[in-house]
Amino acid sequence: MALMITDECIACDACREECPTGSIEENDPIYIIDGDRCTECVGFFDEPQCISVCPVDCIITDPDNIESVEELKYKLKQLEAEGTL
Repeated sequence: MALMITDECIACDACREECPTGSIEENDPIYIIDGDRCTECVGFFDEPQCISVCPVDCIITDPDNIESVEELKYKLKQLEAEGTL
C-alpha cells in the first residue's frame, strides 16, 4: 500500500526529510506522496518513517493504491535497477 497525505498537512517538511525513496514532494498547499515511488519504507525500516515523524498524523494508507509487501519489495528493486534511489 502506498501512503497518502491528507488535508490536515501543515507542510512542516518533517516527512520529506525522512523518506528514503524521495517519494514525498512539496505541493500547494499540502505535500504529496508519489505512489509510484513509495515503498512504505520496505527495505529500509520496519515502519514508514513519514508516519512516525508527522506531528499532525496526516499520513494514511491510500485506499486507491493497495499493495502487498511483496509488491512493495518489487517496486524497491525496480527503483534500484533504474538508479533513481
